[in-house]
Amino acid sequence: MGRYCFSGHESFHCKSLWLKKGYDYLLANNSFTDADTVAKLGVGKNMVASIRFWLRAFGLTKSDILDPISTYILDTEKGKDPFTEDINTIWLLHFLLVTSEMASLYNLLFVGYQREKKEFTKSELQSFIKRKCSVPEQKNVYNENTVRKDIGVLLKNYVAPSDLKTIEDFSALMIGLGLIINKGNDTYCFKVSNPKDIAPEIILFALIRMRGTDKTVSFDVLQKLSLIFGLPIVALIEVIRSLEKIFPGALVFSDNSGIKNVQFIGEIDEFEALNHYYVQL
Repeated sequence: MGRYCFSGHESFHCKSLWLKKGYDYLLANNSFTDADTVAKLGVGKNMVASIRFWLRAFGLTKSDILDPISTYILDTEKGKDPFTEDINTIWLLHFLLVTSEMASLYNLLFVGYQREKKEFTKSELQSFIKRKCSVPEQKNVYNENTVRKDIGVLLKNYVAPSDLKTIEDFSALMIGLGLIINKGNDTYCFKVSNPKDIAPEIILFALIRMRGTDKTVSFDVLQKLSLIFGLPIVALIEVIRSLEKIFPGALVFSDNSGIKNVQFIGEIDEFEALNHYYVQL
């Protein structure tokens, strides 16, 4: 874990078509530093910075260079879901956002905080972030106002608005997942996901990403994935067992003397896993 970052979005949540807009802009050999960027994208200067930030935060770009996963999803001709209309694409993007760690709050909330508590208020989350920043490695990272704004943006990204007057908030890309519920009185809780609502191939993609070059995915990593997707660990293991049947010879769940992990016994890459899902659409 490097130094945390709680800024860059210019206080804008990620709107549903921003990733596509930013992808198309870069694909046309434009640069976000061009003088005519505002005119070409048709948004204000701060929104330009926000679109650039969200592309990076979702792991779709690195130094404004398009990552292959962005082309796989968003390309108009070759992309599997250019306008992010399928809920499993949103699950995929959620995983990418939490694990890219370019927007540190998302990993800290879904993995770190959720390990400790299933409910939170804004002030409780802010105190948790302050505590996580009170180590030498994060010296001078924490700023109260910056973190407060970042929490507000995260909640706009994931929490469905309760007031129909705030119609703009319904444009948030991630609210369809329903992962965070507003209980009222400034109290929020994490929703337990139904494994039937997440394509097992998305879980396989996540397993492949998390294992890196290793053949084994440890139980600690499985616990992180269960938190990211809002699945009880037992439900996640059942999904993995279903993957053994969908992709025979690729992976196997192992439980030897209480040591639980996933072993990759065959060759399969992340795009092969996703292709198995998207070919059905």
